[in-house]
Amino acid sequence: MLDVRRLRLLRELAHRGTIAAVAEALAFSPSAVSQQLTALEREAGVALLERTGRRVALTPAAHGLVRHAETVLAVLEQAGAELAGARRGPAGPLRIGTFPSAARVVIPPALVLLAERWPELEPMVAEVDPAGVADLLRAGELDVALVHDYDFVPAPAEPGIASEPLFAEAMYLATAEPGDGPGAGTLAAHAGAPWILATHGTLCHAMTIRACQAAGFTPRIRHRADDFDTVLALVAAGQGVALVPELGLLAPPPAVRLYRLPMSRRTTVAFRQGAGGHPAVAAFGAAVRAALPGNLRSSRNS
Repeated sequence: MLDVRRLRLLRELAHRGTIAAVAEALAFSPSAVSQQLTALEREAGVALLERTGRRVALTPAAHGLVRHAETVLAVLEQAGAELAGARRGPAGPLRIGTFPSAARVVIPPALVLLAERWPELEPMVAEVDPAGVADLLRAGELDVALVHDYDFVPAPAEPGIASEPLFAEAMYLATAEPGDGPGAGTLAAHAGAPWILATHGTLCHAMTIRACQAAGFTPRIRHRADDFDTVLALVAAGQGVALVPELGLLAPPPAVRLYRLPMSRRTTVAFRQGAGGHPAVAAFGAAVRAALPGNLRSSRNS
């Protein structure tokens, strides 16, 4: 019989690439991870890892086993969700991941609703970059998360992760430059301007790069900032132009001109495969939907 805990380690190795990364994510020592994987090889009766110096690679048999492990772990999540549903309502810790603009606009009213409806639930919120959410969910560091993707940066399919759509929001070009005429609000009209982008490696950074390239140019980056209030302050100071989603436009400075663009950002709620029916996860999704501002509620699933 294959040990489920060892299967989970193999699954993590397939996603993270190194034993050291698996050990760090799951709070094991690297030697303990290696020992458990060696034991899994004995249970399986076939070689699962090819070792070259300090690096390891999964064999074809291991990749097939990982696919089965995803199914097994999803079924166990579903079983846990059903057992939780058989008990009293949502209760205990719920680890929530979210990106900053949703943390500012969407999460607080959702937490108020959760406290009113399910006072025994203990939500714990952490700001995380959407690019790292899948690993955090699979490792059990998060139970549920709000994530986003863009027209030019669609979300990749993540093994072991399921999601449900929440809402879509418009994207805006923000500039302090005076502009008139039908082309003033296009990206191409600002091809020669300095640009303010998010940190390299984030979805927001990739979205701006790809949107500008689709308009026929590569943006000339002057500043990098992840907080949209900071971005808009830089725009208002004449330091460049930027792309900002609707959630980032709570109080734009008067000097900033905003042009709605034919592109959008979509937000979903993500959780481990099989956990969608868990009462705490379902309660969080319902609270977020109920707490959405009217303009976003009307754009759900768009």
